[in-house]
Order: sequence, then structure tokens, then C-alpha cells
Amino acid sequence: MKQRTIFIAAIVLLAAAFGGATMYIKNMRAQQAQEAAARNREALVRFHSPTMGDANAPVHIVEFLDPACETCAAFYPFVKDIMAKNPGKIRLTVRYAPFHRGSDEVVKALEAARRQGKYWESLEALLSTQHVWTEHHTAIVDRVWQSLSNVGVNIERARSDMQLPDIDRALQQDMADVRVLNVTKTPEFFVNGRPLPKFGDEELLELIEEELAAAKHGKK
Repeated sequence: MKQRTIFIAAIVLLAAAFGGATMYIKNMRAQQAQEAAARNREALVRFHSPTMGDANAPVHIVEFLDPACETCAAFYPFVKDIMAKNPGKIRLTVRYAPFHRGSDEVVKALEAARRQGKYWESLEALLSTQHVWTEHHTAIVDRVWQSLSNVGVNIERARSDMQLPDIDRALQQDMADVRVLNVTKTPEFFVNGRPLPKFGDEELLELIEEELAAAKHGKK
């Protein structure tokens, strides 16, 4: 009986130690992400980054996304809803982290659509039809054209423009910034330069509300 009690106590201690170690690692990663963002603020936004919202908005969300990422597709309407509920107060900038196989080509197609003034509708069209052009976590660029055509993109021109060197350079810059900022998953959010301490929709909303409150307080 005594040995069993000792064994159970040992298991409880090991579980507690493991839980503590896991929490420590998560906290360390969050701290490292915050330090990386603070050291490399210029890497958060580049001149070529697509941006939506008032340029003078007090809250600036930078989102690193992969158009083939299911979670990115799920979060996009959530972010737009927050912006709609706070008109003129939030700006969104999109950066690319195409971690899925083939997703870099989809990014180039998006940027080609942008040259036709069709960026945001093209992004929404691709996110909403993600199941059509992804298969086994792989993006298949030949399947995106119908979605882009549906929002008025000239497909022949887009196929040509996506090969332009400046589109490739912009994508390479985004990937370089992904490494500098230690972005390892998508979507990854920074709110006024602050990374999420823990991923989740409630955590994102809380961080945005903190920054909105700080901006309001600063104006008093």
C-alpha cells in the first residue's frame, strides 16, 4: 500500500513538472516572439504589403497568412467583423507565409490580381473556395483561376503577371521577414507590433481591445 502511494505521488509530481515545463516553454516562446518583434519592427510592414483601412487608424493589425491555411480562412471573417464594428479605428496589413506546398504560386496569382485592382475580393474568393484548389494540404494553382475569374480578374493577364520579378522579390522579402520575426505558423498576428501571447480568437480580440482602449485613453 505504501509503495502504491509513493508511486502515485511520483506520477503526480512528474505530471506537475511536465505541466510546469510546458508552460515555461510556451512563456519563453511568447517572450522571444515579443522581443523579436520589438527588435525588428521594420520587418513587420513593407511598402509592398496590401493594406486595408484608415492609414491613421490607432490600431494596426499585421497578419501573416497562407492562402491555403484553413485557420486563415476561418479567421479572416472574424478580423473583418472586428474592423466593421470599429470603423476607422483598425487597419489591416497582410503579409505572406506560404508554408503549404504550392501556396507560393497562389500568392503570386493573388498579387497578379492585385495589379488589376482586384486584391481583396480575390483574397476572399480564394479563402472561401479553399476546398476547391487544395488537396492533401497542397495548393494547386491551376484550380484557382475559376475563383479569380468569378470576381472579374483577367486570367490571361494574371497568368503572365504572376511571373514578374518584382512579385517574386516581394514574396522573398516576406519570407525573409517571416524568419526574422520567428513566424512558425499561420495565421500569425501582431497588433501595434505586439504578438499574440497565446493563439486564439478571444486572445486576438482582447489584444485589439487593449490597444483600442490605450488609444482612447491617450486622446483624453
